[in-house]
Amino acid sequence: KMSMLVLPDSLVLEIFLRLPHDAVLRAGLTCRQWLAVSRDEFLWKELFYSYYRIPRSVPRHPAAVSWYREFKRLFDCIPCVEVQTLREHSDQVLHLAFSHRGHRFSSCSKDCTVKLWDTERPDGNISLVHSSSMRQFNWGYTQFSQFNADDSLLLVSGVYLGPHHSSSGEIAVISLENYTLLSRVRNKPYDVFGCWLNETHLISGNLHWIAFQVRLHECNYRSKCKILMNPQNVNVVKRLFKIQNINASTIRTVMVAHCRRHDNPDLVLDYEAQSQAQRQKGHQQRQHQPLLFDLGTSGSEEEEEEEEEASHSASFLVLLSLLHYRHQSRKNVGPMELEIETHVAQMMGRAHTKAPDSNLIEPSEPGEGEDKTYLLFTTGSLTYSPHQIGIKRIKPDQMTTCGPVLGEERSSDEFFDSLDHVIDIHGHIIGMGLSPDHRYLYVNSRAWPAGCVISDPMSPPPIAEEIDLHVIDLKSLREERRSLRAHRAFTPNDECFFIFLDVSRDFVASGAEDKHGYIWDRHYNICLARLAHDDVVNSVAFSPADQELLLSASDDSTIKVWRSPRMVRLAQAPARPPRPRNLLSSWLSRNKNSTSASSVNGKP
Repeated sequence: KMSMLVLPDSLVLEIFLRLPHDAVLRAGLTCRQWLAVSRDEFLWKELFYSYYRIPRSVPRHPAAVSWYREFKRLFDCIPCVEVQTLREHSDQVLHLAFSHRGHRFSSCSKDCTVKLWDTERPDGNISLVHSSSMRQFNWGYTQFSQFNADDSLLLVSGVYLGPHHSSSGEIAVISLENYTLLSRVRNKPYDVFGCWLNETHLISGNLHWIAFQVRLHECNYRSKCKILMNPQNVNVVKRLFKIQNINASTIRTVMVAHCRRHDNPDLVLDYEAQSQAQRQKGHQQRQHQPLLFDLGTSGSEEEEEEEEEASHSASFLVLLSLLHYRHQSRKNVGPMELEIETHVAQMMGRAHTKAPDSNLIEPSEPGEGEDKTYLLFTTGSLTYSPHQIGIKRIKPDQMTTCGPVLGEERSSDEFFDSLDHVIDIHGHIIGMGLSPDHRYLYVNSRAWPAGCVISDPMSPPPIAEEIDLHVIDLKSLREERRSLRAHRAFTPNDECFFIFLDVSRDFVASGAEDKHGYIWDRHYNICLARLAHDDVVNSVAFSPADQELLLSASDDSTIKVWRSPRMVRLAQAPARPPRPRNLLSSWLSRNKNSTSASSVNGKP
């Protein structure tokens, strides 16, 4: 007989270290010895760092149990396999949003419809459930949607083509019980988008010459009684904040961050603090009924606001005169006039802005500040293009339309609300998204040239084609690590548009103008997949119920459905027979059955 040469494990390991990972897996099927070596932790650690090109200083994911399984997670659990293409839209698809349960998602499009889709069909395919056209309300197109916390109402934002200024938009509230339109709210400018504050209140914007108003609208059944008793909609609409516009800038893209889990996040991006992070998950369920009423403000209220703004102080009349003069004769404005105008605006703002409360943003002691809620938005101070993240605390007594309205909590000299914190991105912001635990804010931006000086607020600097994806820790209010980069955009700064991104527990994804969507791992800061379309990718969305399901929307009028290779294999595999019981229980069962049969036959 021929004796088989057995190589020592150390030599087999040295050979495997020089093979690609797929060759190692195939070699492990040869014999038991090679199988054992092919699962060696040191081997897969080396393969992991070399294959994914991750710096050795980056530790393994804190939730990983082995290097082999971590390699497999990044290779096998990324939603990068196209499984379905939805073609029901007839024009560019601009935005996608999942319900909190993940059983539905909505899509907005240049065809002026908002569509609802079902993700829970037995065959695994996604199907259209409902479509609503907004053209009858003089909308140009739908651009954004969001489910409220209990998935009973859908907020839909669009561009309004009515008698208002071209920058006006509207927000519609749709009942998901019977798909009826419950209300419409004015929203200006349209790229504020709007958002839910909680299950029953939504936030919109209203732009004036020198200030921007953040408005709160009540959306629960109690408001129905209020409107019946008071047709003037008293306490149904409340102005939360009034913030000064500097250098033609204004607030855009509002969103709300709830800080209940800041001390207990899904993933801590600070490597040194990962070992101290606790991973407890809480779930709150609240039941609220949809309501049928109109949240829109009357024309008289708009006139009152304009009168209030115009009557405040003579110093603001001076500022308005400067702005009007510049608007009428901008070509003749020189650097000196621009500098004076900016200085006057800043001086007036400081003199008439309510001082910030330092306790609103300062880090709290453990166990405190669980109910902190922040309003996040893009804004600017150097130019009209959004280049800053503004943060404003919303106090508990401000989360209702009851109580004081604008001006009642200020002195007569305090005309503006201050911002609690501002983060400068030094570039044109084109997208924002919160992590599921609201601990981290991800920001898409296109950088300005290093060291650029802005002399004219109406002429922002050129912007880079590369898109930087910044990560901001909302607990420490500082930027974490280096920004992610892989995606690109090509439109100039006066034409660039919003590119929506989304964040899951482990991944972050974004669209791009280079006809691809991109997926990164949040812990390792690496790009894992490119998702191809035939045109610009405007929006991506992870299912909150399963991060291995991702949607992408494009200017090619399609929505693509992506699943992980692991999920695709499971869907294609034949149904498995029932799992066999372990050997001992199976033997005991057989023995019991044979004893019963013997008793029936009269045998002992």
